[in-house]
Amino acid sequence: MIDVKHPLNIITRVLPLLLPLLRVNIGTIILLFIWWAVAQMQIIDPLLLPTPQATLVTLWTSLWQDDLLQDFWLTLYRSLYAFGVATILGVPIGIVLGANEQLYQSCEFLIDFFRSTPATAVFPLFLVIFGIGDFSKVAVAAFAGGLIIFFNVAYGVINARKTRILAAKVMGASGWRIFLDVIFFETLPQTFVGLRTAVSLTLVVIIVAEMFIGSTNGMGQRIIDAQQTFDLTQMYASIIATGMMGYGLNQLFLLIEKKFVHWKSK
Repeated sequence: MIDVKHPLNIITRVLPLLLPLLRVNIGTIILLFIWWAVAQMQIIDPLLLPTPQATLVTLWTSLWQDDLLQDFWLTLYRSLYAFGVATILGVPIGIVLGANEQLYQSCEFLIDFFRSTPATAVFPLFLVIFGIGDFSKVAVAAFAGGLIIFFNVAYGVINARKTRILAAKVMGASGWRIFLDVIFFETLPQTFVGLRTAVSLTLVVIIVAEMFIGSTNGMGQRIIDAQQTFDLTQMYASIIATGMMGYGLNQLFLLIEKKFVHWKSK
């Protein structure tokens, strides 16, 4: 048992446990320190840059006393809905076009054209087609995410290791078995790259859509409302909550990728 009369004993026991946590978060600590120092020295007007303490307190109170959690879950729901639609459409289309090189080349101009078109540029088109309801936000985010998924899946199929495919053919495997046992697993790493990129992109598009496409809720609307009412502490708190959402989604897909593609690069 640690003797509380000797603080040095406590420090020597606890410090080794804290060091790994501090090491991986050193960048965050430095950023918070710079933010705190700038706010304390009032290098930027305090009205424009609240202290990190005030921002974190606002974030905490908003989580339990305000409707931030409701906006958070609505944005998360819309993002995952759009991502699901993008995955359902993007993966099979990418497999079909990637498996047929001539078909891919015949559609290459359209693929590159839409891939190079910013999703925000087609907001008006989706508003005309789907109106200003929730589905227009989901649809435009699914469009952006679907293109990313489709392109990565097609690229993975096209660049599957030819030696393994040839080996399977030599052993008499059917086309269907080659696809299931060779091409499918060869494309998984590239597919997960597309999925991780797409889930982040759908969140970005949903946030922007909530800001500008007639929304009354969601994190995007919350951020823009706080900015317009000059409640900047709430604006920073909402931005941090949104960043935590994006970080959490990315980490979730990294864990899934490690679980199902643990053989990558082996």
